[in-house]
Amino acid sequence: MFIQKNKKHILIVSLSKIPALLYGGTERVIWDLGKALVNKGFRVTFLVHPGSYCDFAEVLFYNPNTGINAQIPEEVDLVHFNFNPSEPIIKPYLVTIHGNPSFGEQQNLQTVFVSKNHAERYGSTSFVPNGLDWDNYPEFNLTQTRERFHFLGNAAWRVKNVKGAIRITKKAKEKLDVLGGHRFNLKMGFRLTLDSHVSFKGMVNNEEKAQYLSQSKGLIFPVLWHEPFGLAIIESLYFGCPVFATPYGAIKEIVLPDYGFLSSDEDELVNAVKNAASYSKVKCNEYAVENFSAKVMADAYITLYERVWNGELLNSASPTLKEISKSKFLPYS
Repeated sequence: MFIQKNKKHILIVSLSKIPALLYGGTERVIWDLGKALVNKGFRVTFLVHPGSYCDFAEVLFYNPNTGINAQIPEEVDLVHFNFNPSEPIIKPYLVTIHGNPSFGEQQNLQTVFVSKNHAERYGSTSFVPNGLDWDNYPEFNLTQTRERFHFLGNAAWRVKNVKGAIRITKKAKEKLDVLGGHRFNLKMGFRLTLDSHVSFKGMVNNEEKAQYLSQSKGLIFPVLWHEPFGLAIIESLYFGCPVFATPYGAIKEIVLPDYGFLSSDEDELVNAVKNAASYSKVKCNEYAVENFSAKVMADAYITLYERVWNGELLNSASPTLKEISKSKFLPYS
């Protein structure tokens, strides 16, 4: 049991299982947030799917057949949802939205987004950038030889544009490791080229991912949607990898000129990839550590928790997507 008396008690609620063993972006964020809060003196409990476990906080199992208020312990001081609750909540709370809700969907007044761009697209100024606990990653050598690039993400999602990453590296005459996808996918058929310069690694665990990223020249990330945040980006930067991506969503506020190159023009990305060695691996690593750690994220959330405890609304009106997309994919050529 993790009973800590006289400490503010945060209940983190997610419709998922923790810890994340493979992909699990949201699961890793809430795990690292919870640990950072505990390190700062808070009591943390997770309300998550059965099968979850945690070595630093109590875990309760979410029951979809019971109202959420009935599942919130009496001693909880604030509930941190990671989905939009469907009923009025009796405790102080806030809601982090990790994805891109559709046009017309009204978000909770206590909604928090995961980047400035993410918030702005929904008419909000309430956001906390994601962060990760870099102590969870194995040690690596920034000076070791690097011979390949990498793509990191769910390759089955067409908005992630693994095909673009494959073309970019082929034109640049570079090798590519695809982390998060297989050569053949039932949804994409034979759309994934059989080019020998590409190696498909499937879904990788933390140790495997660290191995590939620590040997990579850079992240190829030509997404075709507005990325809410992009954990693949900050993970890559941490391992000293510059980022070559499209300038959509949060990417343009994370990937500054010293740490990569952004364009929706494939040939421009190809030329930038050819000059990947001009970026400092040390600077990329330091930038990620200083700006996107779990500690930085927790500090920002604590500020919002205090506002909620003071009775403030985080949004003056229900956030909703301001512009409907005219096409399924953003421009890329």
